Amino acid sequence: MKNFILILAFLLLNISFTKAQSNSFETLKSLEIMDQIYEHLELYFVDETKNGQLAKTGIDAMLKELDPYTVYYHESNIEDYRLMTTGQYGGIGALIRQIGDFSYISEPYEGKPAQKAGLKAGDKILSIDGKTMEKKTTEEVSDALKGPKGTSFELVIERAGEGKKNFQITRDEIKLPDVPYFGMLRENVGYIKLNSFTQTAASDVKSAIEKLQAQGMKELVLDLRGNGGGLLIEAVKIVNFFVPKNQLVVTTKGRVQEENRTYKTLEEPFAPNMPLVVLIDGGSASASEIVAGSLQDLDRAVIMGETSFGKGLVQRTYDLKYGSKIKITIAKYYTPSGRCVQRLEYYDKENGQKPKEVADSLLKTFYTKNGRPVIDGRGIEPDLEVELPDLSRLSAMLLVKHHIFNFATQYTQQHPEIQAPTLFKLSSQDYADFKKFVLAQENFDYTTASEEALKKMKTTAEKEGYYQDIATDYEQMLIKVTPSKERDLDKFEQEIRELLEEEIMTRYYYQEGRAKHSLQTDPVVLKGIEILQAPSQYNTILKK
Repeated sequence: MKNFILILAFLLLNISFTKAQSNSFETLKSLEIMDQIYEHLELYFVDETKNGQLAKTGIDAMLKELDPYTVYYHESNIEDYRLMTTGQYGGIGALIRQIGDFSYISEPYEGKPAQKAGLKAGDKILSIDGKTMEKKTTEEVSDALKGPKGTSFELVIERAGEGKKNFQITRDEIKLPDVPYFGMLRENVGYIKLNSFTQTAASDVKSAIEKLQAQGMKELVLDLRGNGGGLLIEAVKIVNFFVPKNQLVVTTKGRVQEENRTYKTLEEPFAPNMPLVVLIDGGSASASEIVAGSLQDLDRAVIMGETSFGKGLVQRTYDLKYGSKIKITIAKYYTPSGRCVQRLEYYDKENGQKPKEVADSLLKTFYTKNGRPVIDGRGIEPDLEVELPDLSRLSAMLLVKHHIFNFATQYTQQHPEIQAPTLFKLSSQDYADFKKFVLAQENFDYTTASEEALKKMKTTAEKEGYYQDIATDYEQMLIKVTPSKERDLDKFEQEIRELLEEEIMTRYYYQEGRAKHSLQTDPVVLKGIEILQAPSQYNTILKK
């Protein structure tokens, strides 16, 4: 019985705490019922219960009813929390992916234990310390690869064309870089890719700016695409690089008065007049939106790309007993104009229902420092939208079925070295080899969106009795939209080439090489350069 009381406390349902915080009869009633449920399960359930697992499942289900950002970290997965806040974990420094029943090394990080030991992308992970990894999830394999710095383990892999190989690898402290790449795009235009907002984000960005300035940078492209956010204070520090001291950056407002705070810049900026373009997309969220939204509200940067995710919520982490933690959404944040970018309402939804977007009728218009209108409730809408074409169904399937990944593995085995990232291009023969590789794959079939839509139309026409009138036209149209792998491999060659080159580039030059290569043809980056090199257009957008 005592186990249940302990579990109850573990579930954040400590009655004495609750009494101090709330006199709600309903709360106390729920606590007592839950205590009784645990008691009856332990006494009467047909099999022995796993109390710890039950507790975690109960906590996760309870928090799921609130929002996706209120999360419980059990002591066993506290590394996930450390990775989120610091970008650090103990491991070998490699991405993995699952193909069939096994996980494969997807990308070793340059200079980390995996790369130093000689592991390569495409290596199939067979066992770790004698334990088979067959039919293990990527999460399970990842957990087995992680561990304290200095600990060693035996890794058995299978490499195409070479068979099984054994490695003795010593884990190290792995720090995922907030800034995986920075460099010069043009004579005066610098570029910084910011992937996250951990404790070192601001210092890393500052260091990158200083090094680029030493190379002659006078204009900057800051890339926040795919950056899901992180620490709010790091976002404030980065904004401070470009705006004056004592400038309001963000305000937080919560149910608890203590969470109503204002965050202002604390130092004089070291790049106050540098023309700035910030790139965003649907993966830019939270701290990314604070940076982009604040700079937009202050008319300090041109925001380009696609509308951001729309996460206007702030979380805080609290320590719990037994080494566990809980991250709770405590407030909404507001950019200098007064808008909140939160797109979804989690608090008005009925039990079990999906959250809905803020209704159009509730959206409000705010104004930037120079009087440009911006709206709330829809993320950050760019000043200049650059829409990227949707990936073709064929290209998507080539990625999902790992054909691009597997061909890159084969290509690497046949080519010990390639040209520098800015020079490398697949030859016509290389692409012809890829076509043969794909066409040789068994069970590689796909449908186009047009084909699916046409078949739905046929079903509707049959129900309404019109199909016989359009049957001939329908069959002719179906032939034209039904995929032909060989035809489509030619039709979408340029798109597929870019995916192949990016994957191959990573095998030789890692993250930096991939960035250098892709930036040459990135339409959003190229548009950013164009705007920066046209001062009149830049100033017109910002109403300067």
